[in-house]
Amino acid sequence: MLVDTSRRDRVGEFRGVAGPYWSLRPVCGGAEWEVEPGSVREPSPIERLRAEISRCNARSEGRIL
Repeated sequence: MLVDTSRRDRVGEFRGVAGPYWSLRPVCGGAEWEVEPGSVREPSPIERLRAEISRCNARSEGRIL
């Protein structure tokens, strides 16, 4: 997991490299987005926990597999 500081600290999963950008995907699924590598950071423990809880909730509601 990484935090995109250029998008109001949006948390995403690293998906790969697209030219000079990194591709991230929301932890609960959805469209990927590209970010400059200099605009990402590791999530804090609370950001990581929130993302994991969101993923578990989405899975339990059937929104993601």
